[in-house]
Amino acid sequence: MKITLLKALGVGVAIGMSAASSVSAAECIAPANPGGGWDFTCRQIGKILYDIGQVDQPVQVTNMAGAGGGLAFSTVVAERSKDPELIVAASSATTTRLAQKAYGDATADQVRFVGAIGADPGVIVVAADSPFQTLADLVEAIKADPSSVAFAGGSAAGGFDHMKPLQVLKAGGFDDITAVKYIGVDGGADAITQTVGGFTQAMTGDMSEIVGFLQSGEVRALAVLTEERVPGFDDIPTAKEQGYDVVAVNWRGLYVPGGISDEDFQKWADRLQAVADSDEWQQAMADNGLAPFTKVGADFQNWINDVVAQTEELSREIGVIQ
Repeated sequence: MKITLLKALGVGVAIGMSAASSVSAAECIAPANPGGGWDFTCRQIGKILYDIGQVDQPVQVTNMAGAGGGLAFSTVVAERSKDPELIVAASSATTTRLAQKAYGDATADQVRFVGAIGADPGVIVVAADSPFQTLADLVEAIKADPSSVAFAGGSAAGGFDHMKPLQVLKAGGFDDITAVKYIGVDGGADAITQTVGGFTQAMTGDMSEIVGFLQSGEVRALAVLTEERVPGFDDIPTAKEQGYDVVAVNWRGLYVPGGISDEDFQKWADRLQAVADSDEWQQAMADNGLAPFTKVGADFQNWINDVVAQTEELSREIGVIQ
């Protein structure tokens, strides 16, 4: 009842206006408390949508923390499934949790993923004095002796950081991924400390976590897991150009209710593309350490379908899900 009332209040100002001449007030749900990635996504995208004239009223931001995004997801599916003016902040954590059944019986196809327009690129790094000079050196060492290399990452076992090297190894023809050693620690800085200290041989994380360590010369990045090299870090090769067809980024984007029309889905795709193309968004990315990563509309939905399937497969292989 409360959610229905809020929705009514949010769109009430549009009463008496024709749909053709006005866009009713949109709402963005951030599935977390204020602060952090999902809140940033709603507030920045919502502000720019209004600033560049893609919506004619400020976007309402609603924080709905709970179950690591699960409360917002279940609310959208159960109560807002046909709301054409609702968008929800999402990231790689969203699809990982869906693939691993962290939201109970919820599945990714209950909503529609409309796009991502920025990302924190995934990376694989080693200590500056590591004998591994290339990603291939690391992969071949693991193929020869899986026990010889341990990865440290800032997520728990089965989390997104754990998945990154497993995807690379699978792409390199190594299938015994349960033999890969991974140590989950409390954040990227701790993972780098483990690697620099020699307790692990490699670190898996995000670009934003390693910048300071790169600049100080403590680590060397073997690969960035993006489609193209990251501006400002052009000396770091992608995994793809080294022969490992893997893109793993902590993307910032949106999903919309699963029951909206194709026309309304495309409307949000077009709006999000307009944000991605704006000078305002370029500045927001620069200010917040995000790299370009734009996939919008059907292209993004198809990519998400593949990501969820791959994550589910890997999660089963390592025993995270049955």
